Amino acid sequence: MVSAFTTIFAGLLTSPSTIDAFIAKNARTILARPPTENSRRFVISEPQTGKDLPDYGQTSIEIDKHVLTKKSKKWIRKDLFGQSLIDQTMEEIATNLEFQETERRFKELGQAGMSREEKLNRRRALDSLGIPSFNNFLKDKDEGAGTEDHIIKRGEPELLQLNVGLYCNQACGHCHVESSPLRKEMMTEDVASKCLELLVNTPSIHTLDITGGAPEMNANFRYLVSMARALRPDLNIIDRCNLTVLQEPGQEDLLSFMVKNRLHVIASLPCYSAKNVDSQRGGGVFDRSISALLALNEVGYAQPHTGLTLDLVYNPLGAFLPPPQGSLEDKYKEVLAADFGIVFNSLFTMTNMPVKRFADFLHRRDELEDYMDLLVRNFNVGTLSSLMCLNTVSVDYNGNIFDCDFNQQLGNSIAGKTVFDISSLTELKKHDITNDNHCFGCTAGMGSS
Repeated sequence: MVSAFTTIFAGLLTSPSTIDAFIAKNARTILARPPTENSRRFVISEPQTGKDLPDYGQTSIEIDKHVLTKKSKKWIRKDLFGQSLIDQTMEEIATNLEFQETERRFKELGQAGMSREEKLNRRRALDSLGIPSFNNFLKDKDEGAGTEDHIIKRGEPELLQLNVGLYCNQACGHCHVESSPLRKEMMTEDVASKCLELLVNTPSIHTLDITGGAPEMNANFRYLVSMARALRPDLNIIDRCNLTVLQEPGQEDLLSFMVKNRLHVIASLPCYSAKNVDSQRGGGVFDRSISALLALNEVGYAQPHTGLTLDLVYNPLGAFLPPPQGSLEDKYKEVLAADFGIVFNSLFTMTNMPVKRFADFLHRRDELEDYMDLLVRNFNVGTLSSLMCLNTVSVDYNGNIFDCDFNQQLGNSIAGKTVFDISSLTELKKHDITNDNHCFGCTAGMGSS
């Protein structure tokens, strides 16, 4: 006798769509049931090509070796925000004998005296190697080639770089501007306002590059950014960010300010491992940097269709050249994405310049001569067309004008000019670029510009 339930059930399976839905829902049970004499077994055929199921067959059959990767929330450190790094940096400075010696010499000689001493040490190293000055080195290259292609000439000003001060919550071992919490030099509002005037009067400028120290800790940083964005909506405004500044007290709204003003963030991250970063930039800086990068990603940086650019900068830990930029960028993206879920746009590799704190590091280790030899041996004529001094005007916190950031730190100004001496940056085109032996750093390997 056929039950009422069987009759109803059979009726439900009269349409093809209902049958397909039933099979899809119960396929696992059907396939697992041993076939009987009166049953049919459903068999799923193998894909004809790899294009059908591109990932099918990629899983290893050695299933005893399959493991699950534990997802950790260690790096999402919301607790770091609002916690200053300055006290820790000051403690490290107090126990760092090399830093203490540099500070002693700075107080004794002053910045100008230290720059002269560095220049003399580099010149002695080059003399020992039998290498002429940078300008004579270029002239020799030209004479050998029968051209004047290696002459460095200033072009139209396209990038205005402002160093708004040397105050920083970190004291990095490679810093070429000697920044730390001990440095109180800051750009005033008068200098900042004059720089904005020059920006308006020089339409060839397409990029405003704001650096420091930690530029965001300057009282006039937000004034500069807001006014520049209002005056030149098309401007590419770069914020040279050390990342840890995002967690400093008083910077709670810095992320939203960056987004509102569409700042192009270029952040320093000298490695994707904690050991290397902390040894160069201070204890715990890696954890803080990772947390800051995640926060930047959360508000849209390096995300599709936001227009918010996040680039990273690598510079070597010691006296060697950076690896190839493209390959290292791929490695950074692979590791940061896999380990932390971080994305970014591009990586720039920078050759360490033999000036300031890094020059002291080399001199103490008796490596300056070897490093200068390394730079000269790897002179790359291809870097000459992209040197920053060709189209950059660099201004320090006092308003003095330079060819580049490195000349700024060495006090090599453009004809002694300040921002108050000119009405447009194009007036500087008539002045020659100042070159010296530190310029081998910008022309070695892939350069430092």
